[in-house]
Amino acid sequence: MSGAHATRTRGARDRDTRALAPRDRTADTARAPSAAKDPKPDLAKGPKPDLATEITASLVVFLVALPLCIGVAVASGVPAELGIISGVIGGLVVGAARGSTLQVSGPAAGLAALVAETVLEHGVAMLGVIVLFSGLLQIVLGLVKLGRFFQAISLAVVQGMLAGIGLPLMFSQAYPAMDAKAPGTPIENMAGIPGLLADTFADPQALIAAGLGVVTVVLSILWKKAPGPVKRIPAALVAVGIGIAVAAIPGVGIRTLQVGNLLASVDVPGPEQFAGLADAGIITAILTFTVIASAESLFTAAAVDRMHDGPRTRYNPELIAQGAGNTVAGLLGALPVTAVVARSSANVQAGAKTRLSRTLHGLWLLAFALLLPQVLALIPISVLAGVLIHSGWKLFAPEEFPKMWRQDRGEFAVMTVTTVVIVATALLEGVLIGLAAGIVLAAIRMSQTVIRQHLEEDTAKVVMAGNATFLRLPQVIEALESAAQSGRPRIRLDLTGVTHLDHACRSQVEQFTTQQRGKGLRVELLLPGTTSPPPPAPDLAPPPRHPHPDPDRPLPPEQDWRPPPPETARATPPDPGRPPTTPTPGPTAEWFYLDTTPMPDDFAQRYAEEYAPGHAGR
Repeated sequence: MSGAHATRTRGARDRDTRALAPRDRTADTARAPSAAKDPKPDLAKGPKPDLATEITASLVVFLVALPLCIGVAVASGVPAELGIISGVIGGLVVGAARGSTLQVSGPAAGLAALVAETVLEHGVAMLGVIVLFSGLLQIVLGLVKLGRFFQAISLAVVQGMLAGIGLPLMFSQAYPAMDAKAPGTPIENMAGIPGLLADTFADPQALIAAGLGVVTVVLSILWKKAPGPVKRIPAALVAVGIGIAVAAIPGVGIRTLQVGNLLASVDVPGPEQFAGLADAGIITAILTFTVIASAESLFTAAAVDRMHDGPRTRYNPELIAQGAGNTVAGLLGALPVTAVVARSSANVQAGAKTRLSRTLHGLWLLAFALLLPQVLALIPISVLAGVLIHSGWKLFAPEEFPKMWRQDRGEFAVMTVTTVVIVATALLEGVLIGLAAGIVLAAIRMSQTVIRQHLEEDTAKVVMAGNATFLRLPQVIEALESAAQSGRPRIRLDLTGVTHLDHACRSQVEQFTTQQRGKGLRVELLLPGTTSPPPPAPDLAPPPRHPHPDPDRPLPPEQDWRPPPPETARATPPDPGRPPTTPTPGPTAEWFYLDTTPMPDDFAQRYAEEYAPGHAGR
């Protein structure tokens, strides 16, 4: 065996020995002390779930979601069971998917009018096909990463959206809280409140239902002041228990929930329904559902992200999750699924930190609807309406309006416009108009143009700075006309301080320049990016130069006030380590030299004695 071969064999044996030997954990700890202290660093990236809190939060969301699912289904003109099926899908499918953490999905009131119109025109059977292909299209939009487009939304629009959802929610739920039926639109619901109160006081059973609704709202407000162990029980659950007990009293005839057979309501689309895709009206409905459902879900995500300090929504995965939920809902012939602010805010307020609570709420919906429908039949509707009234008040947040007024009047106007339009029309229209108002406000504020005018002996000067856009065109025209009417033979337009000059303002300035030059005036135009000579500093010129009395005795550098020759000044490059204090002069400009070194106190006297004209030693 050669020496080289023996060396290779020993090296291989050493590697085998190291591979079989136990690993030195001490060395690893020394190399990575942070890893030794935290053996599972990945767990620290997200919030640590509290199982009890997540379960109680899921029950609160369940109690909020249950009447909403039934109410949205009834308002959409479909069986109530289809609303519960969509709520289950929103919890088990969308809730388990990655994207948002605390946002809760289900059938939304924002789509109720559109669904009712579609069902009236095409029938309930075609609803599943429309929702199915809307979900597939949402998945495609998420895959091409269009979800983050909805992240650019103003805080004033978000707060206006929440208020615009909360205010109609309170008025609409005031009717079931008194065992009555809401008239319809938010405006009609608000106008009907006086008649509702009169009818309630005339009906003892309606008074009992209204009392349960009031108790539920009061409990929801005051429950946070309860002692620690008691406070962990959701106030809504306590209110449901009180409501069930009151409804069981003989002689009490208040309305309770009624849920039919869930499985019998499933209607899977068949070939006949898929053949309807050839209809242009069906294609239009699919596109409409896709746009509105996506916008409502992602606008809601922006609003919910502002309610908590946990993980932020990932918009593209959330859009894919919403698409998956609508795909399943379409296959079962159920209502379309979107994110819902009322449920999401209830989830945040209940203390949820992870996706577990929103997933469990879908499980509670499924379990109670399938296994315990008789338990649901014991819950008074007025109690659930009280839970929703409290959620609507939290969304409305009236204290935010005076706060916004004090902070920013313009944003207050955007917030108010968004709220009013949502109440008067619908969610999507209100948000779009609010966004348009916010864009107009931003454009006006960014179009801040400073225009200064002053007249000299033979020159009318106009200096502009800032952003010159078409919104400031009247002020620009006024300044130009004032310069033209000054009677000066020369006009100087300095726009070098303008950071943005749009086409409208630039065309106006250039047209004015051409016109005035045609009249024989001398017009100097400096556009952004043009270098101009620095103006001469007044009263800073050096005293008249006298011949140096003794060229062989130059002054010390700190006392030499004489400017250097022009050739030397132009040939000396600027120091790259020092920022320029004045703009670079143009080819026709002159250099000026100013030495700022302080002179000795006796310099004037020494100069007068030694170098003044007529000195004896001259």
